[in-house]
Amino acid sequence: MGEQANNPLHGKRLDTIIEYLVEYYQGWDQLAQKIPIKCFYNNPSVKSSLTFLRKTPWARQKVEDLYIRIVSKKSR
Repeated sequence: MGEQANNPLHGKRLDTIIEYLVEYYQGWDQLAQKIPIKCFYNNPSVKSSLTFLRKTPWARQKVEDLYIRIVSKKSR
């Protein structure tokens, strides 16, 4: 249980992370510039992004890494 205490992804759902990033970058266009994956720039939606990210571990890792970087900057 102690190892999860320092995990910024603990208890975070993927859809919540996507919505947070879209809001943080003020839209899909800016997010697609940070992480250029098709589900962010070709007819983007949370649902289509979830479908793609759940099937594509490397893309999900990029999204999670970006989220962790932003959250860790904010908490400083």
